[in-house]
Amino acid sequence: MKVTASPRASPVRDVTPPEHVIVGRIRKPHGIRGAVIVEPITDAPAAIFSAGRRVLVGTAVGDLAEDGAELTIVRARLGPNGGFITEFVGLADRGTAERWRDRYLLLPVAEIEPPEDGQVFLHELIGMRVDQETGESVGEVLEVYELPQGLTLEVRWREATVMLPFRDEFLVSMDRVERRIVMRLPEGMLD
Repeated sequence: MKVTASPRASPVRDVTPPEHVIVGRIRKPHGIRGAVIVEPITDAPAAIFSAGRRVLVGTAVGDLAEDGAELTIVRARLGPNGGFITEFVGLADRGTAERWRDRYLLLPVAEIEPPEDGQVFLHELIGMRVDQETGESVGEVLEVYELPQGLTLEVRWREATVMLPFRDEFLVSMDRVERRIVMRLPEGMLD
């Protein structure tokens, strides 16, 4: 199972495909010449963070920034902790770079490779039906959380919700077209 970049989950249950997807987050300045550390939020960081690529600035839920800001990558290289040391046109010193801290970087969906078989964008999980391997229905995905232990699905179950770990050892199958996830849940998880 692979999940690729997309807007972070929000309380809105709209499953309309977004126009833009989150591909990274500017963490902090790096050095004194305007470079920043970018945390990639994509399965293809080398392709996304390449010289000449234009990225849009947005919010944590994948909306474009009100100021319509865009950045063009001059160069990017792998840095500490899986981040990319990235230089953008117009960020020439540490003070300027500091103002971009914690901003999200987006790309139009049309510029992103579509998910392969067995992959989904995070936003596609919202609204999917979850069934157990036995065929018993669990419910509908209401929310997706990116936790330190991995992705967790909040699923409507009976009159409440249940948190299900979205990991390979529990995933039997996932169908983007049918919008259905089949999981092998540990005994007692739904008691």
